[in-house]
Amino acid sequence: MFHAPAGVRPSSSCHAVKPARTHHPRAALTLVELLLGITLLAILAALAAPALARARNRVQGAVCSNHLRQWGLATHLYTLDHDDFLPPDGTPNPGPSSTNQGWYIALPRQLGLAAYHTMPWRTNPAVNPGPSIWLCPSNTRRSNGRNLFHYCLNEHVNGTGENDRPVRLTPLQEPASLVWLFDSKNLPAVGDWSYVHTNLHARGAQFLFLDGHVARFQQAASWDPVTGRARTNHPALRWIP
Repeated sequence: MFHAPAGVRPSSSCHAVKPARTHHPRAALTLVELLLGITLLAILAALAAPALARARNRVQGAVCSNHLRQWGLATHLYTLDHDDFLPPDGTPNPGPSSTNQGWYIALPRQLGLAAYHTMPWRTNPAVNPGPSIWLCPSNTRRSNGRNLFHYCLNEHVNGTGENDRPVRLTPLQEPASLVWLFDSKNLPAVGDWSYVHTNLHARGAQFLFLDGHVARFQQAASWDPVTGRARTNHPALRWIP
């Protein structure tokens, strides 16, 4: 029998010793890879920002339109309860004592809402008004310490000054083009075409008509940027009955 010399282990192909696997930790991101990732994220964010802004504007426009429709519903409910008469305009800049008449008094009552003069944001610009039928979500203007109206009533429907008079809804001609309330760039509750906002809802403004429908018009329909004056000749925007 063959004996291996002392100190020498017999080899066997069946019992070969496999070398141990060496585990190398994954290499960390290099500075170039990190900067590349940040750049890609910035590009994606820049590409997404306009789409997000357009989506936000559409939502805000829809909310504003819904507010105006509710004021239109309140107007028609008022006429049903008051022998077809439209609500009185009220004063353009109502004070604390102006709590008896005006569209901002009469129409909230039809909807079961508190009157305008009870709103804390009316005189305090620091108060966050939150969602409110009184305010357009696209309009960032806040109180001047006395009043805050985002929607203005067309003063020419009921007449102004000495011509101010009660007016019935039914006899009015073409109510679908007769402006009732609109997005305003000014503070008063009542005014004319010069108060229309020129840069809301994708450079335009929304209007409530006396038939109850709401429509958005681009700036050019109500404002001439060259002359800096309001336009009153658009066939679908009638101001005087």
